Amino acid sequence: MIDNIKSQMRKGMLEYCILFCLSRHEAYTSEILSMLHEADLIVVEGTLYPLLSRMKTNGLLDYRWQESTEGPPRKYYRITENGTKLLQELDKEWNAISKSVERLRGKG
Repeated sequence: MIDNIKSQMRKGMLEYCILFCLSRHEAYTSEILSMLHEADLIVVEGTLYPLLSRMKTNGLLDYRWQESTEGPPRKYYRITENGTKLLQELDKEWNAISKSVERLRGKG
């Protein structure tokens, strides 16, 4: 049961974290995975690819192809204007939720 709850918490935050990463600069999938791993958010490619595709379909991300000297062309993702607006809303929501949880924990 605990693993399921932890998994659901991470999945709920993943879209927000991807938007945040791409708000800094465009990146290809391996870079996005690295940024998430550096933050101790362990995500596998099989989870990331469908999410990026869905975010693109929803107008939150766009991409461009770039030739690579190290293999096939790479798809570089970037946040769209709609993605930036959603990120701003999610930032507000994250701050509100974080404050609420800290109050419940007696630290706010």
